[in-house]
Amino acid sequence: MRFFSDNAAAAHPAVLEALAAANSLDTAYDGDRWSKQLDGVFSGLFETEVRALWIATGTAANSLALAALCPPFGGVICHGEAHINVDECGAPEFFTHGAKLLLADGDGAKLSPDAVEAVCAGIRNDVHQVQPRALSITNATEYGRVYTPDEVAALGEVAKRRGLGFHMDGARFANAVAHLGCSPADLTWRGGIDALSFGFVKNGGMSAEALVFFRPELAEATLYRRKRAGHLFSKGRYLAAQLLAMLKDDLWLHNGGAANRGAAMLGQAAGDRLIHPVEANEVFLRVSADEAAKLRALGFDFYDWGPGAARLVISWDQDEAAIRPLAEAIAAL
Repeated sequence: MRFFSDNAAAAHPAVLEALAAANSLDTAYDGDRWSKQLDGVFSGLFETEVRALWIATGTAANSLALAALCPPFGGVICHGEAHINVDECGAPEFFTHGAKLLLADGDGAKLSPDAVEAVCAGIRNDVHQVQPRALSITNATEYGRVYTPDEVAALGEVAKRRGLGFHMDGARFANAVAHLGCSPADLTWRGGIDALSFGFVKNGGMSAEALVFFRPELAEATLYRRKRAGHLFSKGRYLAAQLLAMLKDDLWLHNGGAANRGAAMLGQAAGDRLIHPVEANEVFLRVSADEAAKLRALGFDFYDWGPGAARLVISWDQDEAAIRPLAEAIAAL
Protein backbone atom coordinates (compact mmCIF):
# COMPACT_ATOMS: atom_id res chain seq x y z
CA MET A 1 0.00 0.00 0.00
CA ARG A 2 3.08 2.25 0.05
CA PHE A 3 3.84 4.21 -3.11
CA PHE A 4 5.81 7.03 -1.54
CA SER A 5 9.28 6.23 -2.85
CA ASP A 6 11.31 3.42 -4.37
CA ASN A 7 14.03 4.36 -1.87
CA ALA A 8 11.98 2.45 0.68
CA ALA A 9 11.81 -0.78 -1.35
CA ALA A 10 13.23 -4.04 -0.05
CA ALA A 11 16.67 -5.21 -1.08
CA HIS A 12 16.50 -7.99 -3.67
CA PRO A 13 17.16 -11.51 -2.29
CA ALA A 14 20.10 -11.86 -4.69
CA VAL A 15 21.68 -8.81 -3.06
CA LEU A 16 21.26 -10.26 0.41
CA GLU A 17 22.76 -13.55 -0.77
CA ALA A 18 25.71 -11.68 -2.25
CA LEU A 19 26.28 -9.84 1.03
CA ALA A 20 26.33 -13.13 2.90
CA ALA A 21 28.78 -14.58 0.37
CA ALA A 22 31.07 -11.57 0.83
CA ASN A 23 31.02 -11.97 4.61
CA SER A 24 34.51 -13.38 4.92
CA LEU A 25 38.00 -12.04 5.41
CA ASP A 26 39.39 -10.18 2.40
CA THR A 27 41.44 -7.09 1.60
CA ALA A 28 40.16 -3.79 2.98
CA TYR A 29 38.87 -0.76 1.10
CA ASP A 30 38.66 -1.52 -2.66
CA GLY A 31 41.41 -4.10 -2.93
CA ASP A 32 39.10 -7.08 -2.48
CA ARG A 33 38.22 -9.58 -5.20
CA TRP A 34 34.71 -8.14 -5.65
CA SER A 35 35.82 -4.55 -6.10
CA LYS A 36 38.52 -5.61 -8.54
CA GLN A 37 35.87 -7.08 -10.84
CA LEU A 38 33.89 -3.87 -11.25
CA ASP A 39 35.89 -2.26 -14.07
CA GLY A 40 35.71 -5.40 -16.20
CA VAL A 41 32.04 -6.15 -15.58
CA PHE A 42 30.89 -2.58 -16.19
CA SER A 43 33.14 -2.34 -19.26
CA GLY A 44 31.41 -5.40 -20.67
CA LEU A 45 27.99 -3.91 -19.99
CA PHE A 46 28.84 -0.61 -21.68
CA GLU A 47 30.90 -2.13 -24.51
CA THR A 48 33.88 0.13 -23.82
CA GLU A 49 36.62 0.57 -21.26
CA VAL A 50 35.30 2.28 -18.12
CA ARG A 51 36.33 2.85 -14.54
CA ALA A 52 33.60 1.96 -12.06
CA LEU A 53 33.67 2.95 -8.39
CA TRP A 54 31.28 1.90 -5.67
CA ILE A 55 29.66 4.77 -3.79
CA ALA A 56 27.23 4.51 -0.90
CA THR A 57 24.72 7.18 -2.00
CA GLY A 58 23.40 8.79 -5.13
CA THR A 59 24.11 12.26 -3.76
CA ALA A 60 27.79 11.38 -3.33
CA ALA A 61 27.93 9.77 -6.78
CA ASN A 62 26.47 12.88 -8.44
CA SER A 63 28.66 15.24 -6.48
CA LEU A 64 31.90 13.33 -7.03
CA ALA A 65 31.11 13.10 -10.75
CA LEU A 66 30.57 16.85 -10.98
CA ALA A 67 33.74 17.53 -9.01
CA ALA A 68 35.63 15.54 -11.64
CA LEU A 69 34.08 17.54 -14.48
CA CYS A 70 33.85 21.07 -13.13
CA PRO A 71 36.41 23.29 -11.34
CA PRO A 72 35.41 25.35 -8.29
CA PHE A 73 35.19 28.51 -10.39
CA GLY A 74 33.00 26.89 -13.08
CA GLY A 75 29.29 26.29 -13.53
CA VAL A 76 27.13 23.21 -14.05
CA ILE A 77 24.15 23.63 -16.36
CA CYS A 78 21.16 21.64 -15.13
CA HIS A 79 17.38 21.78 -15.05
CA GLY A 80 15.81 23.88 -12.31
CA GLU A 81 14.00 20.76 -11.07
CA ALA A 82 17.14 18.60 -11.15
CA HIS A 83 17.82 16.52 -8.08
CA ILE A 84 21.26 18.11 -7.78
CA ASN A 85 19.58 21.50 -7.44
CA VAL A 86 16.46 20.71 -5.40
CA ASP A 87 17.20 17.67 -3.25
CA GLU A 88 20.90 17.41 -2.41
CA CYS A 89 21.30 20.12 0.23
CA GLY A 90 24.10 21.89 -1.64
CA ALA A 91 26.25 18.74 -1.88
CA PRO A 92 27.31 19.37 -5.51
CA GLU A 93 28.51 22.85 -4.56
CA PHE A 94 30.23 21.42 -1.47
CA PHE A 95 32.05 18.60 -3.30
CA THR A 96 33.10 20.88 -6.15
CA HIS A 97 34.30 23.51 -3.65
CA GLY A 98 31.93 26.14 -4.91
CA ALA A 99 30.94 25.48 -8.52
CA LYS A 100 27.71 27.26 -9.39
CA LEU A 101 24.57 25.54 -10.68
CA LEU A 102 23.30 27.31 -13.81
CA LEU A 103 19.58 26.61 -14.14
CA ALA A 104 17.58 26.02 -17.30
CA ASP A 105 13.98 25.01 -17.98
CA GLY A 106 12.19 22.39 -20.02
CA ASP A 107 9.03 20.29 -19.96
CA GLY A 108 9.12 17.24 -17.73
CA ALA A 109 12.48 18.33 -16.26
CA LYS A 110 14.16 17.63 -19.61
CA LEU A 111 16.72 19.94 -21.15
CA SER A 112 16.91 20.69 -24.85
CA PRO A 113 19.98 21.79 -26.80
CA ASP A 114 18.37 25.21 -27.27
CA ALA A 115 17.91 25.59 -23.51
CA VAL A 116 21.57 24.76 -22.90
CA GLU A 117 22.69 27.12 -25.65
CA ALA A 118 20.55 29.88 -24.16
CA VAL A 119 22.31 29.56 -20.80
CA CYS A 120 25.71 29.64 -22.46
CA ALA A 121 24.78 32.57 -24.68
CA GLY A 122 23.75 34.63 -21.67
CA ILE A 123 27.21 34.44 -20.09
CA ARG A 124 30.03 36.71 -21.23
CA ASN A 125 33.50 35.27 -21.74
CA ASP A 126 34.65 37.39 -18.86
CA VAL A 127 36.60 36.65 -15.68
CA HIS A 128 33.83 38.37 -13.72
CA GLN A 129 31.26 35.71 -14.66
CA VAL A 130 31.06 32.01 -13.86
CA GLN A 131 31.79 30.08 -17.05
CA PRO A 132 29.83 26.90 -17.90
CA ARG A 133 32.11 23.89 -17.55
CA ALA A 134 29.70 20.97 -17.21
CA LEU A 135 26.23 19.80 -18.19
CA SER A 136 24.13 17.47 -16.03
CA ILE A 137 20.91 15.68 -16.98
CA THR A 138 18.76 13.14 -15.15
CA ASN A 139 17.57 9.99 -16.89
CA ALA A 140 14.83 9.11 -16.09
CA THR A 141 14.03 12.67 -15.00
CA GLU A 142 12.53 13.91 -11.78
CA TYR A 143 9.13 13.73 -13.51
CA GLY A 144 9.61 10.24 -14.88
CA ARG A 145 10.44 11.38 -18.41
CA VAL A 146 13.11 9.63 -20.45
CA TYR A 147 15.84 11.01 -22.69
CA THR A 148 16.26 8.93 -25.85
CA PRO A 149 19.71 8.15 -27.26
CA ASP A 150 19.15 10.77 -29.98
CA GLU A 151 18.24 13.39 -27.37
CA VAL A 152 21.33 12.56 -25.32
CA ALA A 153 23.49 12.75 -28.45
CA ALA A 154 22.05 16.15 -29.39
CA LEU A 155 22.96 17.47 -25.95
CA GLY A 156 26.32 15.75 -26.24
CA GLU A 157 27.04 17.72 -29.40
CA VAL A 158 26.37 20.97 -27.55
CA ALA A 159 28.57 19.85 -24.67
CA LYS A 160 31.41 18.95 -27.01
CA ARG A 161 31.17 22.20 -28.94
CA ARG A 162 31.04 24.24 -25.75
CA GLY A 163 33.77 22.28 -23.97
CA LEU A 164 31.45 21.03 -21.23
CA GLY A 165 31.88 17.84 -19.25
CA PHE A 166 28.68 15.78 -19.56
CA HIS A 167 27.16 14.01 -16.55
CA MET A 168 24.07 11.83 -16.30
CA ASP A 169 22.28 11.34 -13.00
CA GLY A 170 21.04 7.80 -13.51
CA ALA A 171 19.30 7.19 -10.19
CA ARG A 172 16.62 5.52 -12.33
CA PHE A 173 18.87 4.58 -15.24
CA ALA A 174 17.47 1.03 -15.21
CA ASN A 175 13.96 2.36 -15.74
CA ALA A 176 15.10 4.51 -18.66
CA VAL A 177 16.92 1.65 -20.39
CA ALA A 178 14.02 -0.74 -19.79
CA HIS A 179 11.55 1.76 -21.27
CA LEU A 180 13.65 2.43 -24.36
CA GLY A 181 14.90 -1.09 -25.00
CA CYS A 182 18.25 0.37 -26.08
CA SER A 183 21.77 -0.58 -25.08
CA PRO A 184 23.31 1.19 -22.08
CA ALA A 185 26.11 2.32 -24.39
CA ASP A 186 23.70 4.11 -26.74
CA LEU A 187 22.24 6.06 -23.84
CA THR A 188 25.59 7.12 -22.39
CA TRP A 189 29.07 7.38 -23.89
CA ARG A 190 27.98 7.06 -27.51
CA GLY A 191 25.96 10.21 -26.89
CA GLY A 192 28.85 12.00 -25.24
CA ILE A 193 28.32 11.19 -21.54
CA ASP A 194 31.56 11.39 -19.57
CA ALA A 195 30.31 10.22 -16.17
CA LEU A 196 27.23 8.29 -15.07
CA SER A 197 25.79 7.99 -11.58
CA PHE A 198 24.30 4.49 -11.99
CA GLY A 199 21.54 3.95 -9.44
CA PHE A 200 20.99 0.59 -7.74
CA VAL A 201 19.45 1.44 -4.35
CA LYS A 202 16.07 2.40 -5.85
CA ASN A 203 16.13 -0.76 -7.95
CA GLY A 204 16.83 -3.54 -5.44
CA GLY A 205 20.21 -2.63 -3.98
CA MET A 206 20.66 -1.98 -0.29
CA SER A 207 23.43 0.60 0.07
CA ALA A 208 25.47 0.79 -3.12
CA GLU A 209 25.51 2.94 -6.23
CA ALA A 210 28.06 3.00 -9.05
CA LEU A 211 29.99 5.95 -10.43
CA VAL A 212 30.99 5.05 -13.97
CA PHE A 213 33.60 7.08 -15.85
CA PHE A 214 33.66 6.73 -19.63
CA ARG A 215 36.86 8.78 -19.60
CA PRO A 216 38.83 6.49 -17.29
CA GLU A 217 41.41 9.15 -16.46
CA LEU A 218 38.73 11.03 -14.51
CA ALA A 219 38.68 8.25 -11.94
CA GLU A 220 42.20 8.86 -10.63
CA ALA A 221 41.53 12.13 -8.83
CA THR A 222 38.09 10.86 -7.82
CA LEU A 223 39.70 8.08 -5.77
CA TYR A 224 41.25 10.78 -3.60
CA ARG A 225 38.06 12.83 -3.49
CA ARG A 226 36.10 9.76 -2.43
CA LYS A 227 38.50 9.20 0.47
CA ARG A 228 38.54 12.87 1.44
CA ALA A 229 34.73 12.93 1.42
CA GLY A 230 34.54 10.01 3.84
CA HIS A 231 33.18 7.58 1.25
CA LEU A 232 36.04 5.07 1.10
CA PHE A 233 34.47 2.23 3.07
CA SER A 234 36.83 -0.09 4.95
CA LYS A 235 34.72 -3.06 3.89
CA GLY A 236 34.03 -1.97 0.35
CA ARG A 237 33.50 -5.56 -0.74
CA TYR A 238 29.95 -5.36 0.64
CA LEU A 239 29.15 -2.55 -1.78
CA ALA A 240 30.91 -4.20 -4.71
CA ALA A 241 29.11 -7.48 -4.06
CA GLN A 242 25.74 -5.73 -4.34
CA LEU A 243 26.61 -4.17 -7.68
CA LEU A 244 27.85 -7.45 -9.12
CA ALA A 245 24.71 -9.25 -7.94
CA MET A 246 22.48 -6.65 -9.60
CA LEU A 247 24.40 -6.83 -12.88
CA LYS A 248 24.39 -10.63 -13.01
CA ASP A 249 21.90 -11.93 -15.58
CA ASP A 250 20.62 -8.35 -16.08
CA LEU A 251 18.77 -8.33 -12.75
CA TRP A 252 19.02 -4.51 -12.73
CA LEU A 253 17.19 -4.33 -16.06
CA HIS A 254 14.56 -6.92 -15.09
CA ASN A 255 13.77 -4.98 -11.91
CA GLY A 256 13.54 -1.69 -13.79
CA GLY A 257 11.14 -3.21 -16.30
CA ALA A 258 8.96 -4.67 -13.55
CA ALA A 259 8.62 -1.28 -11.87
CA ASN A 260 7.84 0.38 -15.21
CA ARG A 261 5.05 -2.09 -15.93
CA GLY A 262 3.49 -1.36 -12.57
CA ALA A 263 3.59 2.36 -13.24
CA ALA A 264 1.97 1.79 -16.63
CA MET A 265 -0.95 0.09 -14.86
CA LEU A 266 -1.47 3.15 -12.69
CA GLY A 267 -1.08 5.46 -15.66
CA GLN A 268 -3.81 3.64 -17.54
CA ALA A 269 -6.12 3.90 -14.54
CA ALA A 270 -5.36 7.60 -14.13
CA GLY A 271 -6.46 8.51 -17.67
CA ASP A 272 -6.72 12.26 -18.17
CA ARG A 273 -5.53 12.88 -14.62
CA LEU A 274 -1.97 12.29 -15.80
CA ILE A 275 0.29 15.33 -15.64
CA HIS A 276 3.21 13.70 -17.47
CA PRO A 277 3.43 10.66 -19.76
CA VAL A 278 4.41 7.52 -17.85
CA GLU A 279 7.82 6.50 -19.18
CA ALA A 280 9.48 5.05 -16.10
CA ASN A 281 8.27 4.05 -12.63
CA GLU A 282 6.80 7.39 -11.48
CA VAL A 283 3.22 8.54 -11.98
CA PHE A 284 2.17 12.16 -11.52
CA LEU A 285 -1.56 12.79 -11.42
CA ARG A 286 -4.05 15.51 -10.65
CA VAL A 287 -6.02 14.93 -7.46
CA SER A 288 -7.85 17.34 -5.24
CA ALA A 289 -7.13 17.48 -1.51
CA ASP A 290 -10.36 15.57 -0.86
CA GLU A 291 -9.49 12.90 -3.40
CA ALA A 292 -6.01 12.50 -1.92
CA ALA A 293 -7.60 12.11 1.51
CA LYS A 294 -9.93 9.39 0.16
CA LEU A 295 -6.96 7.44 -1.21
CA ARG A 296 -5.09 7.76 2.08
CA ALA A 297 -8.17 6.65 4.01
CA LEU A 298 -8.01 3.44 2.00
CA GLY A 299 -4.44 2.93 3.22
CA PHE A 300 -2.43 4.20 0.25
CA ASP A 301 0.73 6.19 0.95
CA PHE A 302 2.14 8.66 -1.60
CA TYR A 303 3.78 12.03 -1.96
CA ASP A 304 1.86 15.31 -2.35
CA TRP A 305 3.50 17.07 -5.30
CA GLY A 306 2.27 20.60 -4.79
CA PRO A 307 -1.36 21.77 -4.79
CA GLY A 308 -3.68 19.42 -6.62
CA ALA A 309 -1.01 16.90 -7.59
CA ALA A 310 0.41 13.63 -6.30
CA ARG A 311 3.42 11.47 -7.11
CA LEU A 312 3.16 7.69 -7.03
CA VAL A 313 6.31 5.58 -7.30
CA ILE A 314 6.35 1.87 -8.10
CA SER A 315 9.12 -0.32 -6.73
CA TRP A 316 10.67 -3.38 -8.32
CA ASP A 317 8.96 -5.70 -5.81
CA GLN A 318 5.39 -4.41 -6.16
CA ASP A 319 3.59 -6.90 -8.36
CA GLU A 320 0.20 -6.66 -10.06
CA ALA A 321 -1.62 -7.85 -6.95
CA ALA A 322 -0.07 -5.03 -4.93
CA ILE A 323 -0.78 -2.36 -7.55
CA ARG A 324 -4.25 -3.26 -8.74
CA PRO A 325 -6.12 -2.02 -5.62
CA LEU A 326 -4.59 1.44 -6.08
CA ALA A 327 -5.33 1.43 -9.81
CA GLU A 328 -8.97 0.58 -9.07
CA ALA A 329 -9.18 3.27 -6.38
CA ILE A 330 -7.81 5.91 -8.76
CA ALA A 331 -10.20 4.87 -11.52
CA ALA A 332 -13.09 5.13 -9.07
CA LEU A 333 -12.37 8.71 -8.00
